Amino acid sequence: MNTRSYYLDLLKKNISNPKMIAHSIASEAVLRALARKFGEDEDLWSYAGLLHDIDVEITNADSKKHALVGAEMLANELPADAIDAIKMHNEHATGLPRTTRFQFALAAGETITGLIFATALVYPDKKIESVKVKSVTKRMKEKLFAATVNRETILECEKIGISIDEFVEIALSALRPIASELGF
Repeated sequence: MNTRSYYLDLLKKNISNPKMIAHSIASEAVLRALARKFGEDEDLWSYAGLLHDIDVEITNADSKKHALVGAEMLANELPADAIDAIKMHNEHATGLPRTTRFQFALAAGETITGLIFATALVYPDKKIESVKVKSVTKRMKEKLFAATVNRETILECEKIGISIDEFVEIALSALRPIASELGF
């Protein structure tokens, strides 16, 4: 495995949209926090979070290709379990259900970032620092709020033994220290 700097450069060579880069960095932070909770390899999990959408602009977010192309691009960059988690974060491309803790963590972890970002944007100061767990879990129930955020994928946190409240707290705690880097 390479360094974070190397992987961030690789990401930026393939993604130009600043919001996608922020999403990737947010996913990296959430995955690092989840790895810490489970005693997993923090670097490996965080790099998977950082790179999971590396092909989104190349594939034009085509749900039948996205993540499969990325997995091919990263085949010589990361270990097999990280490549598998990256591939499985888009279950539409594989046609297979997620089964491992790493797969569930990446899918739920990268998805919760969108709901947290959207929640922050309705706060008067638009800061992640101000976002409360209760606000995010309340927004989970509002299907029209951040309608493209898949609530079922977020709830896959329960498949790895984390309640939604704890999951949101882990994600918020991971994002607060890097909020300015994310634009929040």
